[in-house]
Amino acid sequence: MSSSDQSNLQELIANARLEAQQLKEKITTQKKLINDVNMKDLDIAEVNPPKLKERRVFKGHSSKIAALAWSKDSKQILTAGQDRMLILWDAMTTYKLSAIPLTSRGIMCCDYSPSGNYVCVGGLDNTCSIFSLAVVAQQLQNSSNEYKPYRQLVGHTGYLSDCLFTSDRHMLTSSGDQSCIFWDIEMTHAVTHFQEHTGDCMSISVSPTSDSNVFVSGSCDGTAKLWDIRMNKCVATFTGHEGDINSVQFFPNGHAFATGSDDCTCRLFDIRAGREVMTYSDDNVREGVTCISFSKSGRILFASYEDKKVIAWDTLKGTILQSLDGLPNGHDNRVSCLAVSPDGHGLATGSWDTTMKIFA
Repeated sequence: MSSSDQSNLQELIANARLEAQQLKEKITTQKKLINDVNMKDLDIAEVNPPKLKERRVFKGHSSKIAALAWSKDSKQILTAGQDRMLILWDAMTTYKLSAIPLTSRGIMCCDYSPSGNYVCVGGLDNTCSIFSLAVVAQQLQNSSNEYKPYRQLVGHTGYLSDCLFTSDRHMLTSSGDQSCIFWDIEMTHAVTHFQEHTGDCMSISVSPTSDSNVFVSGSCDGTAKLWDIRMNKCVATFTGHEGDINSVQFFPNGHAFATGSDDCTCRLFDIRAGREVMTYSDDNVREGVTCISFSKSGRILFASYEDKKVIAWDTLKGTILQSLDGLPNGHDNRVSCLAVSPDGHGLATGSWDTTMKIFA
């Protein structure tokens, strides 16, 4: 290519970038014109603080707890730790129901299948390992020290940051390779790759609506993307954060979702409006968000932070309702994961202090 051709090409690229920037500014201006109401200014009744207290403490991991997941009936909890152990707990008695030793290192995520028959775990080995609890129970009775996965999903080229069952037959995973994958578990086959992020995908959340064909992902590129599994593509991109998005969670009705970021804020995005409708921030909150979870009604957004703190935010007012900050009514180290039980009666938190707790 001659120097004149190179010059023309560079000019075309510069013009295209300028045009894209102008279009972006026009879209931003148009959005501002139709954003006629600030949700914080609406006349919404106050909600009473939840007054959460520590009800259960689960001790059994010898290292940091990285992830947790509730069973659909809210009777059991699954935890995954950096000690390479996957532990299934009775949520009421705090007894261990089973403990699965793992060969993979750097565990980062786990989930419980809708039927309660399977659990999965993933991490730095780039693989999602699925265990049949019926087989694990049989191996436990036989005093076996070897727990082989029921299925292993291999296809990512980076660490697994999140894994979610959409059914006993299918699941979604997100990865540090900047992609998400929709899997057929029985065939151990990657049905669809979703690859539009430009940073590590850190979290995914499936729509709570009955069809479960829509999910949202949060990434280190600072964006959240809405995907339609039926269309095999991204249908909307949401911006606003100034740091990595570490956690995403759908609102209970499926019309909105929240994000938690390293920029010390959580944000609420309305899918129908296609924009951010609330920012959850405070001058006293100076640490990144590690995980978020909505109450069953959606009126409270729970967020954990890197400095041991768990905050209950009023979803509609954007104010702090309660803060759990260290012992005696909290954790002694970073809270890495949290989740509200499906029945809405309890909040489970997992920490680097090696314990899991339930607050109610």
